[in-house]
Amino acid sequence: MMRHLISAADLTRDDAVLILDTAEEMARVADRPIKKLPALRGRTICNLFFEDSTRTRISFEAAEKRLSADVINFAAKGSSVSKGESLKDTAQTLEAMGVDAVVIRHSASGAPYRLATSGWIDAPVINAGDGTHQHPTQALLDAFTMRRRLVGRDAGLGRDLAGKRITLVGDVLHSRVARSNVDLLHTLGAEVTLVAPPTLIPVGVEAWPCEISYDLDSVLPKSDAVMMLRVQRERMNAAFFPTEREYSRRYGLDGHRMAKMPEHAVVMHPGPMVRGMEITAEVADSDRCTVVEQVANGVSIRMAVLYLLLGGNEPAAAHPRTEEN
Repeated sequence: MMRHLISAADLTRDDAVLILDTAEEMARVADRPIKKLPALRGRTICNLFFEDSTRTRISFEAAEKRLSADVINFAAKGSSVSKGESLKDTAQTLEAMGVDAVVIRHSASGAPYRLATSGWIDAPVINAGDGTHQHPTQALLDAFTMRRRLVGRDAGLGRDLAGKRITLVGDVLHSRVARSNVDLLHTLGAEVTLVAPPTLIPVGVEAWPCEISYDLDSVLPKSDAVMMLRVQRERMNAAFFPTEREYSRRYGLDGHRMAKMPEHAVVMHPGPMVRGMEITAEVADSDRCTVVEQVANGVSIRMAVLYLLLGGNEPAAAHPRTEEN
């Protein structure tokens, strides 16, 4: 494993499969009466969140505590950042406190890379989402969920997603999840198709390792997994489509459209879901929807990433059992 996790594009196939396989080991911890491993005992991890988050922040915190790490939660609101403190000064403060790793979410694309390469802090940096750029642990948990559903929990060990056809639908333009998934799924051998209105397709997408379509109905019968993306109104500064009703009619997933998918195909969503727009309640609450699984798998994936960056590269099972686990 490398020192930092900034982008899904930085991962090789072997890196990604190692993380997915380690996450399977970590998932077994959740089945124990005491959900703890001593792997990171004595290590201090700071969750540095400059942008609002629920699932990602709580997921990282749960992962850190299950690995017995000491956790510092930093939120920009209510901190010196609201008084004008720079990222550099915040980082140097954490360095002075002796943190062993930093998990950062920032509204500015490139902030985690800057933190990792600036020399301001001598600790591994994990990108928990930066602007519209990358969200590598989300892509990893999505791939983990797909491998479990499409290949099998035990059968998937050591395997990638070669030959699987994955469709991402919706606001690709503003989505760091879409960018990360395209990079990682391509690395894992999957065939990726983006489906969106022309106004929500980024400039230069031709260079991405994926196909582009504007017709959702024609792609669904050939998809092994369909991931619906949220329309990110908070990042929009123009009218990208006429009305919500028009968007939902052409690019929303309802029961009728889900019926066109192969029987084994799954529906995914990175959350938060806007029910009634990109996905209906009927689909969101169906057995084929993996949203709740993705949340649970997110803890296992983040445990794996933290363990591999801070704990070592040997299999997680190599840790001796103690009274605590």
